[in-house]
Amino acid sequence: MKSMGNLFKYVMVVAVGAIIFFACSKEKSSDNSSVPSGKQSLNLYLTDGPTDFFDKVLIDIKSVKVLVDTCDRSRRRQDNWDSTKKCFVWDSLAVKPGVYDLLSLRNGIDTLLGSGIVTDGTIRKIVITLGTNNSIVKDSVSYPLNLLNNQTTITIRLFGNEWDNFQSGHYRLWLDFDCGRSIVRLRDGAFYLAPFIKAFIIKESGAVKGIVKPNDAYPIISVYNATDTAYAFPWRDGQFKVRGLNSGTYSVFVNAGNGYKDTTISNVSVTVGKETDLGTITLHK
Repeated sequence: MKSMGNLFKYVMVVAVGAIIFFACSKEKSSDNSSVPSGKQSLNLYLTDGPTDFFDKVLIDIKSVKVLVDTCDRSRRRQDNWDSTKKCFVWDSLAVKPGVYDLLSLRNGIDTLLGSGIVTDGTIRKIVITLGTNNSIVKDSVSYPLNLLNNQTTITIRLFGNEWDNFQSGHYRLWLDFDCGRSIVRLRDGAFYLAPFIKAFIIKESGAVKGIVKPNDAYPIISVYNATDTAYAFPWRDGQFKVRGLNSGTYSVFVNAGNGYKDTTISNVSVTVGKETDLGTITLHK
C-alpha cells in the first residue's frame, strides 16, 4: 500500500489549481422529448476518481451555474471566446445542496449533480460553489478539508464541444472528481482541497472493469499508458470499473497489500463506447 509520504508527494505535484480544461464531444439519440424554443436542457453528473488513503471524502456543494455563450450555438471548439463577453449569460442548475461523499461515487457509480433548462448556446464554464462543511475521514478520525486561499468556487472551463447531445435539445456531461489528486497536505499539517476534475461522456470514452480477489489484499487498481492514468478502489466484493478512458492500449497494475503480490496485466485494449472486461483477477501471496 502507498505510504502517506508518497501519496502527498504525488498529489502536491498534480493538484495545483481549481480551473480545469478538458474537451470531449457529443452524440444523439432518438428520444423525442422537447424543450422550449431558445432553451436547452442540461444534466450534469458527478463521479469519483478514488484514493485508497482516505475512508471518506466529504464535499459540501451549495450550487452549480453555467456560463452560456448566446452568440455561438455551433458548439465548436474555440479558444478565443473571451472576446465576446457581451454574449454571456449565467444560468443556475437545480441541485440538491449538501455534503457528498465522493468515495461512494466510484466504480461506475455517479449521481445527478445538477440539471435544468437554460438559455440556448455554447456552455463555456461550469462553476460549482462550495460550502465550509468539507472534511476527510481516515481510520475513523475526521479532519477538516480546507479550501486553498479560501477559494469557495471550482471553475471548469470548457472549449465548447464537450456535452453529449443525447436527444434533441438535451445535453449531458460527467465530471470525474479525482480525489487522489485533489487533496494536499501543506507544511502546516492541514489538508486542503485543490480540485482536479476531468470531464467526459460515456459513449465517447472507454472503460475497463473486472473483479479482484481476495478482498483482504486491499487492492488498488491503476489503468495507465503513456498519456493517461486512472485509478479504481474496488468494492468489498472485488468489483471495479474505470471509465472515461481514451481509446488505446493500457497496462493494468494491481497494487496489493497484506502480503499479497502486485500484479500487472499488459496490452489491455480499450475502445470508445465499449467496456473491456478483465474477468476475475486472483492475487497470491
